[in-house]
Amino acid sequence: MKKVLEFGGVAAGVVLIAFGIAAIVLGFNGKDTVSSSLKTQQIVGTPDMTPSGIAAEAKAAHLPATVKLPTCSVAGQVVDTGSEARCFAQYMQIHAFEATGGVPYAQMPRYATADGKGTNDATKALQSNGQPVDNAARNVWVTETALATALNVSYMADQLGNFGIVVGVALLLSGVGFIILALGGALAAGGWLFSRQEKKAAADKTAPLGA
Repeated sequence: MKKVLEFGGVAAGVVLIAFGIAAIVLGFNGKDTVSSSLKTQQIVGTPDMTPSGIAAEAKAAHLPATVKLPTCSVAGQVVDTGSEARCFAQYMQIHAFEATGGVPYAQMPRYATADGKGTNDATKALQSNGQPVDNAARNVWVTETALATALNVSYMADQLGNFGIVVGVALLLSGVGFIILALGGALAAGGWLFSRQEKKAAADKTAPLGA
C-alpha cells in the first residue's frame, strides 16, 4: 500500500509539472503573438495621448463631463503590448467623441441633412444619385469601434497569457510539492503524517479521565 501511494503521488506530481510547463509555454507564446501582431501594425501614440493633453482637447471640444478620459499615456510610444493597445483604444474613443461633438453612435441620426442636424427619415435626407446620404459622423463611430475592438481583444489575449503563466507556475509548484511529499513518505501509510495521527490517537486513549 505504501509503494502504491508513493507511486501515485509521484505520478500526480509529474502530471501537474507537465501541465504547468505547458501552461507557461502557451502563456508566453500567446503574449509573444500579441506583441508581434501589434508591431506589424506600426501603431504609434499621437502627442496628445497623455492625460493632460487629452483633457485640454476635451475641454476645447466641449465634451460632457460624463465622458471618462484616459489616465494612461502612450504619446510617442510604439504600441506593442496589450496594455498599450487598450490605452490607445481609450484615446481613440475620445477622438471619436470630439469628431461627433460628444454624441455617441446610438444617439446620432442615420442620414445627413443640409442643416447638419441629421435625420432618420430617408425622405428628408440629402440625396446623392437618388439615395439618402449617410451621416459621416456616424461612420466615424463605426470605424473607431472596429479598430478599438481589435485593440481591446489584443489586451484580453495578453491578459489571458498572463493568467496562463500564473496558473502554470501554480501547477508547477503543486507538482513539485506532491513529489516531495510522496518521496518523503507523508502520503504513504506509515509515513510521518499518519504516524503523528496514530500517536495522537493513542495518547488520547491512554489519557486519564478528567485530565
